[in-house]
Amino acid sequence: MSRFALKDHFRESRVVNDRLIFAAIFIGILFVVVMVRLAILQVVEYEHFNFLSDRNRVDIAPLAPQRGLIYDRNGVILAENVPTFSLELIPEKVVDIEQTLIELSALFDMTEDDVLDIKKSIKKQRGFHEIILRQRLSEEEVAKFYVNRHRFIGVDVVGRLIRHYPQGTLFSHAVGYVGRINVRDQKRIDAKNYKGTLQIGKTGIEKEYEDLLHGKVGYQQVETDVRGRVVRELKSVASIGGNDLFLHLDINLQRVAAESLGDFNGAVVALDPKTGGVLALVSKPDFDPNDFVTGISSKKYAVLRDSIDRPLFDRSLRGHYPPGSTLKPFVALAGLELGIVNKSSKSFCPGWFTLQGKEHRYRCWKTHGHGQVDMKESIAQSCDVYFYDLANALGIDRLHGFLDLFDFGRRTNIDMPSESKGLSPSREWKRNNRNQVWYPGETLISGIGQGFNQTTPIQLAHATATLAMRGINIHPQVVRASRVAANNELELITTMKSQALPIIDSKNWEAVIDSMVEVVHGKRGTARHVGKGLSFKVAGKTGTAQVFGIKQDEKYDAETLAKKLHDHALFIAFAPADNPEFVVAIVVENGGSGSRTAAPIARKMIEQYFGVNDE
Repeated sequence: MSRFALKDHFRESRVVNDRLIFAAIFIGILFVVVMVRLAILQVVEYEHFNFLSDRNRVDIAPLAPQRGLIYDRNGVILAENVPTFSLELIPEKVVDIEQTLIELSALFDMTEDDVLDIKKSIKKQRGFHEIILRQRLSEEEVAKFYVNRHRFIGVDVVGRLIRHYPQGTLFSHAVGYVGRINVRDQKRIDAKNYKGTLQIGKTGIEKEYEDLLHGKVGYQQVETDVRGRVVRELKSVASIGGNDLFLHLDINLQRVAAESLGDFNGAVVALDPKTGGVLALVSKPDFDPNDFVTGISSKKYAVLRDSIDRPLFDRSLRGHYPPGSTLKPFVALAGLELGIVNKSSKSFCPGWFTLQGKEHRYRCWKTHGHGQVDMKESIAQSCDVYFYDLANALGIDRLHGFLDLFDFGRRTNIDMPSESKGLSPSREWKRNNRNQVWYPGETLISGIGQGFNQTTPIQLAHATATLAMRGINIHPQVVRASRVAANNELELITTMKSQALPIIDSKNWEAVIDSMVEVVHGKRGTARHVGKGLSFKVAGKTGTAQVFGIKQDEKYDAETLAKKLHDHALFIAFAPADNPEFVVAIVVENGGSGSRTAAPIARKMIEQYFGVNDE
């Protein structure tokens, strides 16, 4: 009978030892892993987790800089910052945005359109960006919110400075306005420097000088409790306010120009020809820039956008108008300088002009003609036939080349955004843009500022200033100086260097300017009422530009035409003629006669600038 082993102590002992060894190795590996991880946490990732830990009790809030102020040349404030309270929401801190908006709309009587606009803003912005729900809260609305504040986590009333334009519509196009920062704006700004800033310059000086006006952001580091309430301030770096700007614009001239235009649409530009300073820059119709600061409603914006009068369109910089007879002094100077005529050269005006071998008649505004006229008489009486003849002799190539000297068809480089360059036509331009040849008849009508000619009011004023200064070309500038925040010293804005036009004979300047003086002070001058009672001489030129073409056998009859088909009225002037200090260019849309509608505006502005009492 065999014996069986009931227990194998050696085998059991080995199994236990193997398990102990495995457990020891496993524990050892776990220990090493834990130690390595601990080392990583304590050494490698210390700063990261220390930052996350601090975030539970420390918050960093940006301190938006105060935007610089804007003044006119007299120290009158045109753009300021006023304190206000706004209701703001941070999406990532709100548990249920939909329900929160429902409750807030009931509390503040917000419309469905308001809520819809807010939802659109939330979708466009990142979760940590403030969303403005309502601005310019009244004291009653602020109190109402604080009573219910516990119900709205992530929503708060914030005190801010917002932009305000105390002059209302008067400088709407020139100064411009600020508006909410949108996605397009974010692509062109330094995001770090705009932390806490909700608005940015959109048009005018506000946009052109955004970098100077905005300033530099600061920050505040505070300790908070578990509910996010501030316990104490840990560190603070103050923001640096934007620079104040001082303009050449004169509020008194601006107001006279705007009021004198009355119900007409148009533009008025006044310059200091010696410095290029823009004294007045008016475009009508205008609008209230304050409507855009806190966000204009879709309905209100649609009214402005869809208006047939286009109040948002800056006519002073972008409006295209035929210069009409205001171009004649420049054409006359071209004739003198290129040796085509002299100041005594005469042309006979029977009331029309024809090209050799052609039957078509190019009419003068005076049906029965002016008879025999020289340069002075032709400018004073605005004889078209004289300039048909002169333009024909010059040819379009030489005429275009000479007008280039005065920057017709070019931007003036004024320190404003969105300036248009107009159009000074040429044979090459027509071939490249219309694939057509140039016809001799087009040269004739170019000589009286019609046809393809298109100029902007700022361009016309700039060319007139160059003429007034006898060829010294100084680019127009709106901003005169800036001032650093909390500093009383003004820093002049550097103007572009002046250039002298290459005119061979200086007597040619005087011949043309004397002719323009005759317009205002001569017995037959088309603007002789402008010069009455003045102790100094004014040089000027009226202009009337057709809005549509008239057939050979038709006559212009304003009484039978709709207002929008009436001629544009223009006038350019500078004073005193011998030592110019003031230049003005006026365009009155559908104003009819330049002498009857535009010239009186110039008289009022001259009176204002020189302190003339019109008794």
